[in-house]
Amino acid sequence: MHVSASHERLDVVDENDEVIAVKTRGEIHALGLMHRAVHILVFNSRGEIFLQKRSQNKDEQPGKWDSSAAGHVDSGEDYLGCARREIDEELGIVADHSLQVLFKLPASDLTGNEHCMVYSYRHDGPLELHPDEIDDGRWVNPAELDRRIAGNDPELTDSISLIWKRYRELDHKIG
Repeated sequence: MHVSASHERLDVVDENDEVIAVKTRGEIHALGLMHRAVHILVFNSRGEIFLQKRSQNKDEQPGKWDSSAAGHVDSGEDYLGCARREIDEELGIVADHSLQVLFKLPASDLTGNEHCMVYSYRHDGPLELHPDEIDDGRWVNPAELDRRIAGNDPELTDSISLIWKRYRELDHKIG
């Protein structure tokens, strides 16, 4: 049985990402409570990142370009399990090799009160975009995404802008 998005049961967490309650997604968002999410950045062998255009039916930031795949961590689910579920549900990718942890963002106004675990995955296709979740998708050169974010492109979600800036900070420190 499919549960509507607003009735999904999610863990409410505190500033230390410790579970303190379980509520529906609708309640959590209405009350501005902290909860958990994942974002996956899928890169191809040419170094391009796949961006998805969120469905116009989404309740948050519909029609905007976002990370490759993302979603809320269900109650009782861990971050990695959620990442594997979301990359399969949204992009049709069965993660046959490890999702790499990139970093974790603490819950804040910028993340929508979500503690966000961010992963990367290398994949050249094919992709099967979930029609209820994604209206479109395309591979983007990192320099193009840098330019779009620097220009405050209104077609990008707040999440991809925040995540990409953090990714580039770490990428430049490592590289």
